[in-house]
Amino acid sequence: MKKSKDLLTEIATVTRDIETNYPEVYEHLDEMPMTIPSQQNPDIDVKDLENYLESLKDIIKKYKEEHKAD
Repeated sequence: MKKSKDLLTEIATVTRDIETNYPEVYEHLDEMPMTIPSQQNPDIDVKDLENYLESLKDIIKKYKEEHKAD
């Protein structure tokens, strides 16, 4: 299992990749349910970070699949 610091670094890297290479996707990241906590001060653990990282990767993968022919 990765450490929180490593996951945060990877999340930042993937987010920068989306911002740079997929700006049309990046502008909607803050609207996605994964980025909106349901509590005022949620406790975030390693599993939450892993899930968020995977969701970012899935967004890119799905976007690439849907826009192959473009």
